[in-house]
Amino acid sequence: MRAFLHSALLVLCAAAGAPTALASTVVSRSFHSSALGRDWAYTIYLPTGYRADAARIPVLYLLHGNNGDANDWITQGRLQTTADTLIEHKDMPPVAIVMPQGGTDWYVDRKEKMETAFFDDLLPEIETHYAVSTQRGARMIGGVSMGGFGALRYAITQPERFCGALLLSPAIYANEPPRGSAARRVGVFGERQFDPRVWHELNYPAQWERYLSGPYRVPMFIAAGDDDLTIQAEASSLYTHLRMAGNPAALRIIDGGHTWDVWRALLPAALKYTLACVKPPADDHPSNQRP
Repeated sequence: MRAFLHSALLVLCAAAGAPTALASTVVSRSFHSSALGRDWAYTIYLPTGYRADAARIPVLYLLHGNNGDANDWITQGRLQTTADTLIEHKDMPPVAIVMPQGGTDWYVDRKEKMETAFFDDLLPEIETHYAVSTQRGARMIGGVSMGGFGALRYAITQPERFCGALLLSPAIYANEPPRGSAARRVGVFGERQFDPRVWHELNYPAQWERYLSGPYRVPMFIAAGDDDLTIQAEASSLYTHLRMAGNPAALRIIDGGHTWDVWRALLPAALKYTLACVKPPADDHPSNQRP
């Protein structure tokens, strides 16, 4: 297993099992995924004061964009500094943030069994090796662009797993992706060429009725740049449908396009909103969920 750190204080022992981290750390590791049939890399942020032998803390899983990298959240999104500041100011609780490598798989079981790997391999890996919550009331999901597609899918197909979600410029497209979308050319939604049938089968409208008929609701923070014309329209439409269905949601449209400048600016509000769903274990029951 490989490990390296991206923080001012390189405290590798925090993830390896030593009791205390003196500052927040960002660790990159890999493990063998049975579903993928290969080693799978992820990066994890551990907050200041994290202790492997202390009480379990909330955990947020963040999915990167098409052909991106898990560390984009750190290097371009400045996640570590943002999370440190929010925690220090008590705008959100200390949280572990897990960022898996997603390649161009769109987080579904097509080219690889990426969705199965996420739930059957990654969650147990994290919950076994780190002091993070195993309960819905302190587990969240989020993503950017392609990762927003995956995060929305996971939130509404398995809402019993997550208490909150953040979607930054989600590549969701209720109808079909525009001609320039990577979804048409990555070999996920179709065998040799893009197949609208496969897209619609995996996209969120096909999961909508089942989600709304269930007992859980996942509050969602949805945001995009105003120059990202198609995606900001889709984000607004999703927000409207959620609110009309009584599902808690927040919408932010700010100046800019489909870039990390936008997502970096949105991240503080997104994290603060999403972490607000964290509840004590006793409150984590469908009867206590907001309608």
